Amino acid sequence: MMHTNPWMVTAEKMVYENPWIRLTEFDVINPGGGKGIYGTVHFKNLAVGAIVLDEERNTYLVGQYRFPTNVFSWEIPEGGAPEGTDPLENVQRELKEETGLVAAHWQPLLQMHLSNSVSDELAIIFLAMDLKQQDAEPEETEKLVIKKIPFDEAYRMVDEGVITDSMSVAAILKVKILFAEGKLK
Repeated sequence: MMHTNPWMVTAEKMVYENPWIRLTEFDVINPGGGKGIYGTVHFKNLAVGAIVLDEERNTYLVGQYRFPTNVFSWEIPEGGAPEGTDPLENVQRELKEETGLVAAHWQPLLQMHLSNSVSDELAIIFLAMDLKQQDAEPEETEKLVIKKIPFDEAYRMVDEGVITDSMSVAAILKVKILFAEGKLK
């Protein structure tokens, strides 16, 4: 098992930067000894998400048009946590903004790298329960559709390829496993 970095960086240059990302190109010597280039995207926000479960085993999905993929996407409530801020506080804010839901019980569910061949983007996903409905406060850039559905329907949407967002797929599959193992009722 390899635990040391076999890549050697000989030069680097920042190619592009905006408030959310930084694209860097590296001149490298690859693990096989060849020269090449490698581009990476650094995300200035941590990705955070919440899979919500109510007492009847319903969950909430957020639907929105995603610019990069040019498709409408059903997802768990998600957003960004600026570097150096508390992921839990940020996911609580995102859940309230997008759905109007406030949860009394939060538990970390999983962490994952979203596309580790080109980016350092890390996601932390929480399970949110004991819900209270308030008014949603979406951002001006968000035109959202919210739907409350049985959790098993969300799982079916993953199984049939309707839900393709990586954080949503991972969270729904993780909760399905927890149900199957009896760790969630």
